[in-house]
Parts: sequence; C-alpha cells; structure tokens
Amino acid sequence: MNQMDTGKFIAGCRKEKGLTQAQLAEKLNITDRAVSKWETGKCMPDSSIMLELCNILDVTVNELFTGERIERNDYEEKANENLIELKRKDENHRNRNVLISTIYTIAMVIGIMVCCICDIAISGTLTWSLIVLSSVLVTWIASFPIILLGKKGVLAAMIAVSIFMVPFMYLLSILIKVKEVFRIGAVMSILSLVFLWIIYGMYRRLKERKLLAAGITFLLAIPFTILINSILSKMIGEPVMDIWDLLSALILFIIAVAFILGDYAREKGSIR
Repeated sequence: MNQMDTGKFIAGCRKEKGLTQAQLAEKLNITDRAVSKWETGKCMPDSSIMLELCNILDVTVNELFTGERIERNDYEEKANENLIELKRKDENHRNRNVLISTIYTIAMVIGIMVCCICDIAISGTLTWSLIVLSSVLVTWIASFPIILLGKKGVLAAMIAVSIFMVPFMYLLSILIKVKEVFRIGAVMSILSLVFLWIIYGMYRRLKERKLLAAGITFLLAIPFTILINSILSKMIGEPVMDIWDLLSALILFIIAVAFILGDYAREKGSIR
C-alpha cells in the first residue's frame, strides 16, 4: 500500500468519471485542497468518507488502498495484503508513540527528582519543589494523551485540563500561601477553558478549513481579552484597557483578516 500509488489511482478514476477536483470535493462536502493532497500522495482519505469516495469513483476500498484495479481472482489476496499492511503501520505508529511518551515521562520524573533533591539539600525539606512537582504533574496529565495518541488524544487532554486546572489553582494557592492565586486563578482558568472548548468545537467543525478556523480564533481572542481585562479590573483594580491592549487587539485583528482572506483565496482556487 503506497500513498503515491493511491493518489494517482484516485486522480485517474476521477478523470475517468469526468470530475474536477472541485466537483469531487463538493460531492464529499470537503475542500478541493483535500482532494489535491490525496492525489499528490500527501495523505489518505479520511475513513469517514472513504466508502462514499469509493462509491463515487466506482471502486472498492481494496482497490483504493492498492492503487490499481484488482482482478477478481486476486481480490482476496490483495485484501489480505492491505489488511496486513494497515496493521503493520498501525503497530509501528503505536510503538513509536509509546516510546516517545515513555521517554517524555522519564524526563519529567528525572526533572522532578532533581528539583526535590536540590530543595532538600538547600532547605532540609520539600518547599518550593512542591510547586514544581504539582506544575509538572498537571503538565504531564494534560500533554500525555496527545503525545501517546496524537490528534486522537486532544479530547482526552481537554477533559484532563478541565478537571484538574481549578484544583491545581487551589493547591498552588496553599503552597505559596496566597489566597488571591485561587480567587483570581480559578476565574481565569474557567474562562480560559470555556474559550478553549469553543475553539476545539470550531476546529472539529471546520477541520477541512483550518485557515478559516485560525482566523475566527484570532477574532474571538479580541473580545475574550477584553472580558479578561474587565474581570481583572474589578478583582485587582487595574485599568480595563491600556495602549498595549489596544495594540494587541489590532494585531489580532490583522492576523485574523489575513487568515480569513487566505481561506477565501484557497476556496476560490487562487492559492493551494
């Protein structure tokens, strides 16, 4: 199974059907850029649309994976080869992720141990190292699912952050003995989590239009920043907005417009 062969096969079948990349993309409710990536061998069609793609091109899934028409006599043999190849790739990918996540975890543990040893050597007990320990632990909980599972682990990471962030703020306020850390940090954490979940949902919905999703993200960051500043103003008595906040909002707006225009140009076929 070769992505380049599959890509050429998709392109050939599409042309046999008299379809352009844009027309095939429209039938599948995706962008023509995604079709272009398939045909150039950069990626494979998503499993959620693979059957529909095969129906449109009048091919089987095995033929799609193999990158060629399969004679009926060879069909079962090719099917078994494709299944074995898919299983091998999945196992290699899983083993690589397990190795990386193991190294990552070991590095975290070594870092924590070094901090604790230094803290005991200097203070005679665990003091500031407890802050490092809790911070590293929360970081590990939030990042480990993504390192182990890749994109599939994003949801698990989001759930982990949502569960542990506010308790972490409470623990941090106890360790440094400053109650305001929890009072302010909990509010900021909840608002930030709401913002992250909105962005996550948007990227899931616009997964084929990442430029547009990025543009909307930067646009939403402007009112979010204003909301954060307004709440902080009431909690700690700081001004709602200053010149740097206005400059940041302007920069965010410019970046957002650039991404949205880029998405518009890509949809019109001006850029790839």
